[in-house]
Amino acid sequence: MQIPAESLSDGVIVLRRWWAGDAEALHRLVDESLDHLAPWMPWAVGSYTERDAREFLMLTRESWLAAETFDYAIVAPDGAIAGSCGLMARIGRGGLEIGYWLGKPYTGRGWATRAARLLTTEAFRVGANRVEIVHDVANHRSAAVPARLGFTRLTERPTQLPGGTAATGRVLVWRQTAS
Repeated sequence: MQIPAESLSDGVIVLRRWWAGDAEALHRLVDESLDHLAPWMPWAVGSYTERDAREFLMLTRESWLAAETFDYAIVAPDGAIAGSCGLMARIGRGGLEIGYWLGKPYTGRGWATRAARLLTTEAFRVGANRVEIVHDVANHRSAAVPARLGFTRLTERPTQLPGGTAATGRVLVWRQTAS
């Protein structure tokens, strides 16, 4: 597979690689959204410091260079960072998994769906034969994204990764295959 583009847009939102200078904005967004993120994101349980943000940004750079994970900032039309999303090469050869989250002020606008659509298109462009979205069975808002995009609900299984405070220990796996 090829490396994904560093920036994607649908004319409303922009997905761009995280920059080292994004630490303050990322910290502020996560910090103001902890109650919204903690139910599903284990890294948002408790607190999230600017140091956590800098470490995440360093990890995203290393993971991109290693072709393991391609993380993007979700940028709102006004230029503010609204959330994060990415393509992860952790579901086996030829497949990419999509992950996404939005800060609390940016939910309910369809931006997670827009981000996942952009990532799905990019995954197939770079040579993926399948794309998956995995989320906790209780996270109904996340479930709406793959359903809107025509993904097929594949299976329910025990989680392989830690979850947040509302995690059930079971996840739904959705898949879309290349045409």
